[in-house]
Amino acid sequence: MKVGYIQNAPRFGGKKANFEEVAGLAKGMKADLLVLPELFATGYTFTSKEETLGLAETGDGPTAAFLKHLSAETGAVLVGGFVEQEEDLIYNSAMMVYGDNVIGIYRKIHLFNKEKLWFSPGDKPLEVYHVKGMAIGMMICFDWFFPETARTLVLKGAQVIAHPSNLVMPWCQTAMVTRCLENRIFAVTANRIGRETRGNDDFNFTGRSQITGFDGTILSSAPLDKHYAKTIDIDIHNADNKSINPYNDLIGDRRKDFYL
Repeated sequence: MKVGYIQNAPRFGGKKANFEEVAGLAKGMKADLLVLPELFATGYTFTSKEETLGLAETGDGPTAAFLKHLSAETGAVLVGGFVEQEEDLIYNSAMMVYGDNVIGIYRKIHLFNKEKLWFSPGDKPLEVYHVKGMAIGMMICFDWFFPETARTLVLKGAQVIAHPSNLVMPWCQTAMVTRCLENRIFAVTANRIGRETRGNDDFNFTGRSQITGFDGTILSSAPLDKHYAKTIDIDIHNADNKSINPYNDLIGDRRKDFYL
């Protein structure tokens, strides 16, 4: 399977320009799975609930239309972040699209910092989607900080985690080595680059989008501060074997009666 990421620098509020930027980065790419950053089309640093409402959309809005077009161009399952509205609630969400179909939408369950002011916490369970020969789970950015997120996706059968991100803390890329190693799973962390200064916030995003292997190997790492797109080939079925040696199995050896 060929999996990859696209690393961009969104202009806040400029959906059309951001779609064009991502399309340019993806030009000529072919893949089975491509992951885009969290909120890749809107920017991240909101200053009011009204701003989130102004950029929010449903699962059949402009972002869905763009991802469907990009899926047709690349042949890939696309996963990217967007501001989702359902009735009067706003979520920090990720959408999975393949061809003309929205396969699933995940709403971020672990909100970071001021996200708690603008978004409602995710209210849907973590799910694994079987598409194009892959079992794909989704998590968003700060979800990495909670090991239960990746473990739950693994227990539900995921082979690869699509991980749209807007990382500002310095630890995630290193920590994903442990997340993948402790679960024997692949992960595609698509991060953004650039600086966003709005209101009282001044965020520098850490770039370095990363594909991490089932054995903790960093298979691809993007630059810190450059627009970048990359695909690599992986054997997705390496994630099916949870054995460390003839005597130890990551899932079979769990002692659930001792855990909270």
